[in-house]
Parts: sequence; C-alpha cells; structure tokens
Amino acid sequence: MSTNLTQLPVHLHNIEEAAELLAPIIEKTQVEHSRALSEQLGSEVFLKCENLQRSGSFKVRGAYVRMAKLSETEKARGVVAASAGNHAQGVALAAASLGIKARIYMPLGAALPKIAATRSRGAEVVLHGVTVDEALAEAKRYADETGAVFVHPFDNPDIIMGQGTIGLEILEQVPEVDTIIAGVGGGGLLAGIAVAVRGMEAKTGRKIRIIGVQAENAAAYPPSLAADALVPLQRVSTIADGIAVGRPGQLPFSIIKQLVDDVHTVTEDDIARALIFLMERNKLVVEPAGSVPVAAVMDAALQETYGDLGTTVCVLSGGNIDPMLMLKVIQRGLSAAGRYLTIKMMLTDRPGELTTISSIISSLDANVTGVDHTRVGGALSMGDVSITIDMETKGSEHCQQVLAALQDAGYEPIVVY
Repeated sequence: MSTNLTQLPVHLHNIEEAAELLAPIIEKTQVEHSRALSEQLGSEVFLKCENLQRSGSFKVRGAYVRMAKLSETEKARGVVAASAGNHAQGVALAAASLGIKARIYMPLGAALPKIAATRSRGAEVVLHGVTVDEALAEAKRYADETGAVFVHPFDNPDIIMGQGTIGLEILEQVPEVDTIIAGVGGGGLLAGIAVAVRGMEAKTGRKIRIIGVQAENAAAYPPSLAADALVPLQRVSTIADGIAVGRPGQLPFSIIKQLVDDVHTVTEDDIARALIFLMERNKLVVEPAGSVPVAAVMDAALQETYGDLGTTVCVLSGGNIDPMLMLKVIQRGLSAAGRYLTIKMMLTDRPGELTTISSIISSLDANVTGVDHTRVGGALSMGDVSITIDMETKGSEHCQQVLAALQDAGYEPIVVY
C-alpha cells in the first residue's frame, strides 16, 4: 500500500507527542500471549488488553488528548459529549483529571452500570433519546447554545492521535508483529493505529498488515469504502454496542481508506463465541465490541483470504459489559458453539408425553435445565400443549443427535436457540 503520509490530517509525530502527554495518565496496557488462539490460527496471537485500561476502554486516550489541548478559556466553559458508555467514561475521567466540568448525554437505554460509572467520575449525566445519534444531536445543540466544547467520540484529529498511541505500544511490545486487528465503529481507533504503524513502517521498512473488523449488522465501512464516500446505514442492530455506528467519521474514513488493508465483518454468533472464548481460555472479561478482532481470527474466512497472518495482535478495545447483556451473550455464544440448545414442540396433552421426551434427551446425555409447559395460547388447539425445553449439550454434533432422536420418535422440534 502506497500513500503520501505527509498529506494525512494526522501524522506520526502527533501521535508521539500524544504518547508523552498521556504517559502520566493512562496505563500502558499489557499484551498477553494466547496459546489457545495461536494453536487455532497456526501462528502466534497476542492480545492488547485495553479492556484493562483506566475507565475500562481505550477511549480515555483520545478524550484526554483532546481536552488537554483546550485553552484555559475553553476549559472554563466545560465540555459536552454523547455516548452509550465507553466514550462517556473516558470523557468523564479525562475531565476529572483536568478539572473540567463535563456534561454527558446518554441514550435512555444505556446500561445502568455505565451510567453509574460515568456519574461516579464526576460528570453530569443527562439521559436523552433512544439512540446515540439522538443523544449526539442534543449534545451538539447544548454546545451551540452554551459554548461548551463538544468532544466528538471519533471524528477529530486529537481523538485519533490519542487512540493512535496504542499502535506505538504494540510496535514496542510485539516488535515482530505481522498483522494488527482492531474493531471499527466510527473509525478513530483504527485510523490512529494505522497512522502510527504506517509512520513507523516508513522508518523501519517493515510491512505490517492492518485489518479492521465490524459487526455484520453495523458494517458501514465496507459499502463506504466501495463507494469511496460515506454511506450511512438505514439500520444498526448489534450486541457490540461499542461499535454500533451507522455512519463512518469523515476524518477516520479519509485515513482508513488509504492506510488499512481491509475491513472484515463478523456475525453476532461469531462475536458471542469470541467473548466466551476469551473468558474461558484467556480469563479476560471483554465487551462484545472488544471481542470482534478475536471473532475475526476465529473466522475461517479471514484465513482463506490472507492465508498465514503471521504474528498477530488483536486489540481488545474495552471490557465494560453490562452483566445483564453478558448473560444474554453467554447464552447466545454457548448456543452458537452447540453447548446450549433450546427447542419448542407441539404435543398432544396426554399423560406420559413429557416423560417420553425427557427419556430421549437423557439417553443422549443432554442435561435439561428448564421446561416451559403451556396449555393456553392463541395457536393452541384443544388437547394440544406447547413445550419449550432448555438443555446443555456437548457441541453441534450432539445437538443434531438430540434433534434427530426426537424426530425419529415422531416429534417436530423447532430450534429456538
């Protein structure tokens, strides 16, 4: 990939200056080797643990750089931002460190732990709208009305500089890296890492592959890159709320289209599987948006495209996950891995039916964890029963064995999860 780095809106020296500014504020998060992922990929895989960063994500890096550069007059006016969680906490922490008053707009559906964490850092939290876009619009209105400085989550040079410091740390901690994979929402993180890495490439002459990852149901970058213009999505729906952005940032897009090798997409099931994998095999709590790079590594399609990725670093961008969401994601991830199965069936309401079904399931060593037995409902005829069964299973093949056995016995199970 060839481009004129001098014409970019952010440069390597900007990121190096940002690193000096951040040194007393942030954690230089560790890089963990993942034996399990390395065995799966066939080459060394390392995890850059921004989930262990102060405030629980990388966002504090960009927020602090942006706010530290404000004039005293601007600082006195305060700052305003909008976020569903990570940017909110990053701005709140940065504002507290700099003695700046912060007002954060969060959508009504924001997770309670994220709201509480933002307030605990001294920021004023205002719940507004049902989407981040609505909260963002209100934050901009407030900035125009009061003169408070609006701190954008990704579409700002200082934000990109701060996030790019992760790229410098990766090159220092894993100098032999061949591929860096990071999640993409608006694009500030990926753009910053790309500027840092490409800038260092110009000094060392060593080529490094950079891949962004988006959730399939919030993937605005692939169509935008194909059109060479910002293409907003009509609908965004993903468990990875940290990258649920329907329109790329103009500034990050201008960098990513020149410096990044590819933007890969992963499914909701891929994300859930990766989150559980990180929890079980690496003992790391990572939010869905932070697990998308690992989801990509576990996706055979990525290896089919690139072959040997070489020494790979996955950026785990955050670890702020609502416990209620975690329960749902774990259930989905176990289901995707064939370790949890929920089925629904219509039965004749007669004695012994449930015993027969239980006997079939137990004979295949599946463990029933829940049963819902309903005789009343608009779709039920007199004499019919609707039954939903939750069970622990041992993989996709085991699930198919259970389903086949029920079908052979004359039942018609429908898979719910």
